[in-house]
Amino acid sequence: MLPAYVPNPVAAATGGGAPIDFGRDWRDKKRIFGDGKTWRGFIVGVLAGVLVGAVQILVAGVGFFSALPHMEPLPVVLLAAGALLGDLVKSFFKRRLGKERGASWPIFDQYDLVAGSLVLVAVFDPAWTFGAITPAVLIAILILTPILHRAVNIIGYVAGVKDVPW
Repeated sequence: MLPAYVPNPVAAATGGGAPIDFGRDWRDKKRIFGDGKTWRGFIVGVLAGVLVGAVQILVAGVGFFSALPHMEPLPVVLLAAGALLGDLVKSFFKRRLGKERGASWPIFDQYDLVAGSLVLVAVFDPAWTFGAITPAVLIAILILTPILHRAVNIIGYVAGVKDVPW
């Protein structure tokens, strides 16, 4: 899941510039995604996830890394892109509900990247997904994700990258 965990914080740290929705509103007169979702953040975030996945591929079978699920190029790209696509979908619905940028939305804020990445990789590489994401791995993902999400958000807040610690 590292290729899926890395893109969000990298996108937050490197974002800025043109918003993905180009400042447009949806039919309900609310922004489609908001200013916090930018092309630069999306592209750099996905590239960072792919880079982490490439490192995982390179170290596969070496020492401690032998115990990790086998990574392949396609799932790496799908996990990285899916994480940010999941975040975009969540932001779309957050705007529909009238939640402002940075507003807390428990559960959805923590698992958007998991849902987006796992759905995308399951659709485009089901053989890898169902071979690598065993029930035990899925349980580990579901337990670790909110812990990692909270820790990374606190670090981002302290570093001044995020306005709120959630």
